[in-house]
Amino acid sequence: MLKKLLAAAAIPFVVSASAAQSQAPSPANEARLLWKSIIGNLNQAADELSETMYAYRPTPDVRTVGEMFAHVAGSQKMYCAMALGEKAPGEGDVEKTAKTKAAIVAALKESNTYCERAYSQPDENLKAPVEIFGQTHPRFYALIANASHDGEHYGNIVTYMRLNKLVPPSSRRQ
Repeated sequence: MLKKLLAAAAIPFVVSASAAQSQAPSPANEARLLWKSIIGNLNQAADELSETMYAYRPTPDVRTVGEMFAHVAGSQKMYCAMALGEKAPGEGDVEKTAKTKAAIVAALKESNTYCERAYSQPDENLKAPVEIFGQTHPRFYALIANASHDGEHYGNIVTYMRLNKLVPPSSRRQ
């Protein structure tokens, strides 16, 4: 009788543990959440800043605001192509061709749509190897590198905005 009672009492714990294992977070989804947070701030800044601000360059040896957004759009296409196992375009392609705010914002949004596909892959797909700057990594690495790279350049945009007495999107949230 005691054995049956203990066995019955253990059932919820066994069910709970197996449910928790089946609901483990997806690495691809966690990477997507990180990327969405960063790219959301970049998109908001890109939309809000004026065409005049797109030409702003704090020193002669750095990219303008517009060049920074175009660089992000181009690099996103490159990293996300790597994560998808597709032929990667040149990282600087967008920066060389998109010169107006409208063209740059359109390129950024198009790269976001492309990257949505990369970040929505099943985790199993992201284990496949891919060459990234001469080193072999799993495709998942390309997703993390993309989010990290986007974050790096959002930091540049934050600095550019602060130098112009503008409050960046991430500082306006509670």
